[in-house]
Amino acid sequence: MTTRARTGRAVGLGMIWLCVAAGLLLLGWMALTSLRDSRAIFDRPWALPDPWQLSNYRTAFDSGFGRAAVNSVLVSGSAAVAAVALAAPAAYALSRRLNALAEPLTMLFVLGLGVPGQVLLIPVFFMLTEVNMVDTLPGLFLVYVGLAMPFTVFLLTGFFRSLPGELEEAAALDGASPARTFWQIVLPLARSGLITAFLLQLINNWNETLFALSLMQSNDNFTLPLVLARFIGEQQYRGADWGGMFAGLCLIVAPMLLLYGWLSRRIITGMTLGLGK
Repeated sequence: MTTRARTGRAVGLGMIWLCVAAGLLLLGWMALTSLRDSRAIFDRPWALPDPWQLSNYRTAFDSGFGRAAVNSVLVSGSAAVAAVALAAPAAYALSRRLNALAEPLTMLFVLGLGVPGQVLLIPVFFMLTEVNMVDTLPGLFLVYVGLAMPFTVFLLTGFFRSLPGELEEAAALDGASPARTFWQIVLPLARSGLITAFLLQLINNWNETLFALSLMQSNDNFTLPLVLARFIGEQQYRGADWGGMFAGLCLIVAPMLLLYGWLSRRIITGMTLGLGK
């Protein structure tokens, strides 16, 4: 490696670690600010909590964050699981079985990635109105599953194509049906890709605001982003409770950080174990 290449690599790594440090400092500041009084935040924005205002989290829960957290977990988690469960067989068929139609159908899913959500908003709203599913969690669940299908199928199709086909051929020679081969051989090998797809869809559903804001009307069906937006709007009239707002932000961000920290290691473990078998 030349001196210029080593210098460029060192500069690149330094920039990466600088961005990581900035992100960690921002998250730490947000967590500490959620434990401070609103007046103290303005007087000394970079100071440590003194005293610690744990009541900010009680204020956030009283403002509906507790119920919204349950709604977000139910809708986001179930929609991510359903999207992966539906996309996996379709992606496997596109990568292995439908040879003549694989490319056109794959391109059809790719085209779905380019459709903006704003274009789908009005048709989706009228479709759910016809079946009385506006302002319902099942309706939002169906929307999230439908929106996730193009990307999830496209992602898993590429992943299934990267898997070796020799084991499937050996299973076919032993008399295994395509369905049995898929469930007992392909899925264990593809678990790292399935976990990745699940994680990406879960994060996307957890943070989604546009469709939830347009379809959800009652407070009991609000998800976390909607409750946070309502909480901020209410504070404009009652005086800004910045401590409670940062506590709400922590309730939204912390679960995804913990989940990603756990599943990122599972992705690597699943890939090595799956390819090693």
